[in-house]
Order: sequence, then structure tokens, then C-alpha cells
Amino acid sequence: MKKASFPQLVSWMFLIAVTFLIFMTALRFAFFFHFKPSGYTFGNNFDAFLLGLNFDLRIICGIVLFPFLVGNLHLTYRSKNKLTAGSIAAVVFSIIIMLLLLFFMFKGHAPLSILLFVGSLFALILIWLFTTKNCNPFQNNISRKIFKTYFFIFSLALVVFYAVDFQHFDYLHQRLNATVLTYTEDASISTNMILETYPIFWIVTYMILSTALLVILNNWYFNRIKNKPYREHLVFKAGIGIIFTLLLALGIFGRFNQYPLRWSDAFVFNDDFKANLALNPMQSFLSSLEFKSSTYNEKEVRDYYPLMADYLNIKNRDSVQLNYSRQFIPQGAPTGYNVVVVICESFSAYKSSMWGNPLNTTPFFNKLSQEGVFFDRCFTPAYGTARGVWATLTGIPDVEYPNTASRNPSYVDQHTIINDYKGYDKFYFIGGSSSWANIRGLLINNIIGLNLYEEENFQAHSVDVWGISDKRLFLEANKVFAKQQKPFFAVIQTADNHRPYTIPEEDRKEFILENHSIDSLKKFGFDNINELNAFRYSDFSFRKFIEAAQKEAYFKNTIFVFVGDHGLRGNSGAMFPKAWESAGLGARHVPLLFYAPSILSPKRISTTSSQLDLIPSVTALVNIPYTNTTLGKNLFDTTAQIPTHFKNARFTYESNTREIGIVTDNYVYLLNTTDGMEQFLSSKDNLPIPKNAQTDEDKRLLNELAKAYFETAKYMLFHNKKDPSK
Repeated sequence: MKKASFPQLVSWMFLIAVTFLIFMTALRFAFFFHFKPSGYTFGNNFDAFLLGLNFDLRIICGIVLFPFLVGNLHLTYRSKNKLTAGSIAAVVFSIIIMLLLLFFMFKGHAPLSILLFVGSLFALILIWLFTTKNCNPFQNNISRKIFKTYFFIFSLALVVFYAVDFQHFDYLHQRLNATVLTYTEDASISTNMILETYPIFWIVTYMILSTALLVILNNWYFNRIKNKPYREHLVFKAGIGIIFTLLLALGIFGRFNQYPLRWSDAFVFNDDFKANLALNPMQSFLSSLEFKSSTYNEKEVRDYYPLMADYLNIKNRDSVQLNYSRQFIPQGAPTGYNVVVVICESFSAYKSSMWGNPLNTTPFFNKLSQEGVFFDRCFTPAYGTARGVWATLTGIPDVEYPNTASRNPSYVDQHTIINDYKGYDKFYFIGGSSSWANIRGLLINNIIGLNLYEEENFQAHSVDVWGISDKRLFLEANKVFAKQQKPFFAVIQTADNHRPYTIPEEDRKEFILENHSIDSLKKFGFDNINELNAFRYSDFSFRKFIEAAQKEAYFKNTIFVFVGDHGLRGNSGAMFPKAWESAGLGARHVPLLFYAPSILSPKRISTTSSQLDLIPSVTALVNIPYTNTTLGKNLFDTTAQIPTHFKNARFTYESNTREIGIVTDNYVYLLNTTDGMEQFLSSKDNLPIPKNAQTDEDKRLLNELAKAYFETAKYMLFHNKKDPSK
């Protein structure tokens, strides 16, 4: 027999991977030449092909890694019933890996059915191992049959995915995603539609021939390799196995980065066709599988439309087309003011100085609030940074469950008022990576001409998992702003006020750490001294930013807007009503500040507002005409005639408990959508709400408004498409 250069299992897995890669690449070329718009050439789409190669490798390495690891499992015995120490260690290690995978799937909100399936699969693998004593297909006949069946299934699956994806894109101009499963609910109608619409004979012929070709090749590789044993030393064999495993793991991760390659990375091209060209249909489907139940109830949306039309002050009402569009037509020409929006990490109102926290954590921001237009009753629709960024940029509450809207490929296309800033340069600054929570897809795919600055674009070095420090992030942004010759719209997203609460060494001399007793910390809303100092460091970073900006020419012509991405639950003490704790308002109450000393007169406003209102409000201040298609309002509109009882009602959503609610100047109303439990509390004091006809009616109206908001938000996530002409 000829001697092999590599272990048999490595050689077989490698050749199978190459075959699958050639198959996927050939179909990507077919996709390109069939669907490419006029003027598109291979040359100007080469970068999309390269990214598509990475997506394909992720799927292929995932298909190959699992059987490769299993194929290396075998048991050896010292005596009849005693396993060797190495075999025991291998079994224990395998069980630990299986349990960790199940744990991470559980933490990732995998449904119970999937967890049970994977758990059963792992149990079968262990039974297989103890039955055959060797899972290597080149050393055990049962294992050989199992491996060949496994690759037959995946060969067929790939062929089916690509066949369905091709027709799916031809019909809907979207790569295959999990929403296709909804067609199975009307299986008879869907089947007849397919039979009457598509060339079924040719599709089935392609599927049979392609599957047969892949299976024949994979089996031929096996037969060729099994006659070439690998006779090198065990250490060399183990080394090659480890290297191959690491290469497969790197292929699954997709790149050298903090975050793995994700579907949202395809939208870096800011070109819908190139993004779709790069995507792999299997990854697109799997990425959206956990969102397959994401939907809306159109009947309820229509039932609630009159109420929402009243609340949003919609002039051109259309209950048939469900028109939510409102036009802002300013008096006079646009001002040309720059806009800088700062999304502040975990900026809890009750922890800060603006409401009198005795620890005086944010004295500088308190000073800014006294010099700007400060809304002191602003609430985020939901808890969490990803949900806060989504709400701020789109104007839609993120009511996705269990994950966030930014992670759902079905929502990647969203209209945003930011695109109405004609003639403006647009920037987004984040100290780390925008791959986090797939935020890149929201940004790049929807904000036209966006200049995205991430960790690798800065000279400063990262200080922790979140990238460069907030102070450095602000100063880097300030350098960019100072060079601009055109008006600009920018977003800066901070992160330091977040575990691990890093205070950079370079700032330790100027920024003096404080120390307080644990009793004082707990009493005034902080869990530990590191959290307090990180909160203070945010204020330090704000000061450094504004001091640097004041030295630049752009400062006098700029409106700075600061808003918390969310707050945190905790002890708000006597600073706020008890509802801040019992109803969780501390996790949603954040500062909202419009700061422009040369433009805006100082004012503190205590009417209830929302994170959703930020973009419509600042755009109105800049006198730019815009179209609002979502739920945010212009806080500076004093002419709106809203024919509803509650003028300043704002929506809240708790994803963990599926709780929806409304906060007003006087009330907080919460409804758990799973068990129907309600809370109806005062948001202005600690007095119980009196029981009378008026408060009963108020509660009923808030119940209706909470449901209307919730159903409308779910609908808008699917129906807030950006204008393709822009």
C-alpha cells in the first residue's frame, strides 16, 4: 500500500470541504450572471465574491468539524472492562464540550425542541462510541455507514437550499430565510402555487444530478484514501489533527476579529445586490431561524390604527394602506447646523447629579444640562444597548423576542430620518466593533454614505473588550469634526460605563478615583466602587470632549444631543417615586439633553418624552424637512393638536417578561402579555391611585394605547422600508 502524507480522516474531510466549496462557488457565479443588474461586472463585484467565499467556508467548516471531532473518538482498554486514562479523559472532555454547547444554545434562546434534538444527538454519539469502541470511519464499518449517511444528508441539504434560494430570490429578491417556513402553514395552496409557477421537472433533475455528483465524489475520495494508511508517529498525527481542528474553527469564526463573521457584514458594500451576492443561503436561513415566529397581527394593527393616528397626529390618514407617514415642512431654509448625537452607555438618571444624587457623580453633565434644553423625564422603550441604538436610529421600539431586532435579517432594511440630511456628511463612531449585535447591518445598509469609524480606524489602543476608551473616542471624533468643510450628522456610541469598568492608566493622574463605604454606595444606587468610578469617568470623558470641541470652529454651529442607551435597575432611594423600582423605570429613565449654547436657550422640561423622539426633534431644530414613518415625535412642536387624553404617553417593553407599558406625566401602566397581570401606579408621587370612574377610564385607555403601540411596532419592523430612490 502507498503511504499517505496525512491522516486518512484529515484527507477525507479536506477533500469533501474542497468539493463543497467548488459547488457553492459555481452556484454563486450562476446567481451573479442570472440576477445581476445592468452594468454590474465580475470585476466590480470581486470583493463580494471574496466575502462570499468566507461565508461559504463558515458553513463548510461547520459541516466538516463536527464529524472530524467525532471520528477521532475511540476507546482503548487496559483490561477487559477498564478504560485507559486517556480514553476516560477523552470521554469526559467530550461530555464537557457537549454540555457547554447546550448551555450556550440555551443562553442564546434556542427553543426547547432544538435543545432536546441536540441533546439526543449527543446522547446517540456516546452510545455509538461505547457500542463500536471506535468512531473512525476508516477503522469501523458501522462508523463508515454513519459518516457516509451524514454527508449524503448534507449534500442533499445543500442542493435543496440552493435550489429553493434561487427561486426565492427570483420571486422576492431576498436570499432564503426562515420566513419561508410560514408557507408550510398552507401546504396545499403553497404546493399548488409551486407546481403551477416553477419548472419543477428541471429543478428536480438538477437536485438529483447535483446530489448524486456530490455523493459519488465523496465516496470516491473515501475509497481512494482507505488504501493509503498514515504511518507517522502518533505525536505527528495528533499535531496534524490539532492544526486541522484549529483551521476549521477559524473558518467557522470567519476572520481574525473579536466577533465572528456575521450576515450583517455583507451589507458593508452599501449595495443590496452585492450584499445578496455575498450571502450564503444556508447561513441566511440559519441566522433567521430563531426569528421564524417574528410576525404581527394585521387585524389588530388595523383595529388600533385610528388610535395611533390620533396619537401620532397623522394628517393624511389611510386605514387601508396603513399610512403612518408625517411630513415636517419647516418655516424657512435649513440652518446648516451640525448634529452630534451621543448615545451614552448605561446612563441611569437616578445615579447622576441632575436629580440630586448625593454622590454627585456627573457634575459636568449637570452643568451642561443647566445650559441646554434638558428633558428630565425621558424613557427608553426597552432595556439594552442594542435595543436603545435601534430605537434611537429608527424611531421604532425594539419589541423583538427573544433576541434583538438588529440580529434579525428580516429587519435589515429600515427607513431613517438621517437620510433626509441632504448635503450632510454622516459619521458613526464606536470604540470597538460594530459587528456587536449585528449593528453594522443596521448602520451601513440604511444610512446612505455613512462613514463608520471602529476600533481599527483609531490610533488609540483598546483598553478592554469594548475597544478604546470613551475619552479617546471623543477626541478622535473631535479631530474628524474639526476637518469638515460641509455640515455633518454624527453619532458617537460610548461604552466605558459598562463592566469591566475600565479606567485607563493614562487618565489615573487627572481622574482621581473616589472611595465610599459600601453602605453609601448601595443607598445611592451603586453596587460597588468600580461602578461608581466608571460612571464618574463618563462625566470626565464628556468634559474632555466638550472642552476640545469648544476650541474648534464647528462648535458654535453644532447641536449636541446626549441620551442614555438605557438605565439600570437599582435603588433610587427618595429621589424618585417607588414606581422607579417596583415598575423597573430606573432601567429606562435616562437624560435627554440638547446642548448648543450659541443656538438654544436653556430650559428644563418635565413632560414625558422618549428616546424615539430624538432624531425627529433635533432634525426639526436644524430646520430640515423630513418624512417620519415611525413612532417618534418632534418634542419642539407646540402646534400639534393631538386628539387623545394622554398627550405625553410613551411606550415601554420588557423583553424578558414580555411586558408592555405606558409612562405618562402622572401614571405608569404595565401589562404582562403572557399572564395578563397589570400594574397601575403613580409616576409623580408615592400616593396610591384613587379608585373612581376617571382613573378606571384612564387605566382602560392606557391598556388600549399599550397594545396599540406594541402591535404597531411589530408591524413597523416589517414595513418601514427605506426609500430606494434615496
